[in-house]
Amino acid sequence: MKAATRVVAAAAVLLWAGAVHAQTVDEAVEKVLAAMGGRAALAKLQTRVASGAITVSNQGMDIGGTVEVSYKAPNKSRTFMKLDLSAYGGAEMVIDQRCDGKTAFELNSQRGEREMTGNQLQTKLNASFPTPFLKYKEEGAKVEMVGKEKLGEKDAIVLVYTPKAGSATRYYFDAQTWLIMRSVGKFSVSATGEEIEQTTDPSDYREVDGVKLPFTIVMSNATQSVTMRLQKIEHNKPLDDAMFGRVAK
Repeated sequence: MKAATRVVAAAAVLLWAGAVHAQTVDEAVEKVLAAMGGRAALAKLQTRVASGAITVSNQGMDIGGTVEVSYKAPNKSRTFMKLDLSAYGGAEMVIDQRCDGKTAFELNSQRGEREMTGNQLQTKLNASFPTPFLKYKEEGAKVEMVGKEKLGEKDAIVLVYTPKAGSATRYYFDAQTWLIMRSVGKFSVSATGEEIEQTTDPSDYREVDGVKLPFTIVMSNATQSVTMRLQKIEHNKPLDDAMFGRVAK
């Protein structure tokens, strides 16, 4: 009886694997877009403003604060953070990261201004809004289907997104819902060009304007983890291009 059970289980795995390989990349991408809300709903989105709480965990310290992330199609972005350092004897730290679609830089109230270069800049430029999968062919990117992996107790479909320039990102999609469970990519963390791997785990999906979005996002690497718990997401608010550019001195 045990032998028969093992045979049935093995057959089920083979059938599942065969179904994954029989599915084309285009079909997989369409399932991803459909899970998010569909091409029509995504195409309507021109801007997004998401705000909430943020916690930065590093070397046993948890630093809380607020965060507001703004996007404007096709690839403008801004992340504005206020971190409360009073519990550790410091003043409030303000971090303002901006990308105008061509250049990117960071303003830090304690460290000053730094222009992003190399792979860090390219990662910002590759962050197509509302999702890089919507027009990846037009943008010269490539998507490959790797197969199936276990992520915790769930089955995940793995796709690798390789942009025209810059580092590839490995995406894990829930095999049942086709929503993103994890993404893993490399990015530069300093002007020296040093690269580290970062894992992003989105969860708590909710529908906003016909599109499913994560309200909890955990980004972790070898040095720290950052947790964002969003409280509000708005779409298609008018956003001035100037807010994504360099601050005039």
